[in-house]
Amino acid sequence: MSQPTWRRVAARAASLLLRYPDDEVLAALPTVRAALDGLPAEVAAPLREVVAHREATAPVELRAAYVELFDFRRRCCLHLTYYTCGDTRRRGEALVGFSGAYRRAGLAVVGGELPDFLPAVLDLAAADDGGWRLLRDNRVGLDLLVEALGRERSVYRHAAAAVREMLPPAQPADLAAAARLARTGPPVEQVGLEPFGLVDTTPGGRR
Repeated sequence: MSQPTWRRVAARAASLLLRYPDDEVLAALPTVRAALDGLPAEVAAPLREVVAHREATAPVELRAAYVELFDFRRRCCLHLTYYTCGDTRRRGEALVGFSGAYRRAGLAVVGGELPDFLPAVLDLAAADDGGWRLLRDNRVGLDLLVEALGRERSVYRHAAAAVREMLPPAQPADLAAAARLARTGPPVEQVGLEPFGLVDTTPGGRR
């Protein structure tokens, strides 16, 4: 079943608000702000927090803060499979599944990102139901990201929370898995990731 138009708009807005704030992304802020007027309040309100922050902050400060948060804090990783698979061969297998969803939709990940990069998955969701399936299937990673951004008191917690608001409620198994991973952290195994160039990865929002 195709997604309502508002949900596709919300996915695209969240994608832009979670991307590195380069000139092109920042230039889209007025369009994003206007688009939020057509969204449900529980989704629009948190996204407006990020829009307001980006509009009120100097670009150089936004960029430095973004890199510090997403490139150097492993628990604030925008790559969804990192939370459940860590740097293990299982992550390589999971990324194959993500790549298949893009192929079936006739889309490709741009900017050299891995296919589990949250803004890219949101762009897929804005165009194809396969993106929503990936988000639902990786709800645990999204939950852990929201929690980590909350602990950092980052404005980006609002964008991640808005994405979560668009998904069905978490099931007991999801809650238990998130609690377990929150205690132990992602699995670690530095082998088996060569096909995706992941042997030396540093999780983060920008490559």
